[in-house]
Amino acid sequence: MQITPENKLKKLIVVGDRVLIKPLKPEEKTSTGLFLPPGVGEKEKVRQGYIIKTGPGYPMPLMADEDDVWKGRDEQVKYIPLQAKEGDLAIFLQSASTEVMYQNEKYFIVPQSAVLMLEREEEF
Repeated sequence: MQITPENKLKKLIVVGDRVLIKPLKPEEKTSTGLFLPPGVGEKEKVRQGYIIKTGPGYPMPLMADEDDVWKGRDEQVKYIPLQAKEGDLAIFLQSASTEVMYQNEKYFIVPQSAVLMLEREEEF
């Protein structure tokens, strides 16, 4: 399967309690109208961006009883799902994130614990 702009992120699997965030472009002007030099917005402690993919959540291993040998040992790990969902606008701590380049685009891999706030379109 060839990677195209439409399917380039389908092959990515986000692990555990992490989310993949496409950062928003930092502001180029202050609220008073002064233009900021390039790179100033990228040094902020708090950034924002849209969640592109999420991991399965926090792993919860199943407790198997010793006397239940007839059940087998191939039980799957269960996950506590993440609060963050694809499409949410996330405000996150940049210091806890890892910047990655994929297909010439910048993304951040962020643990859910570093996400401070989410904005989501209401689901009806």
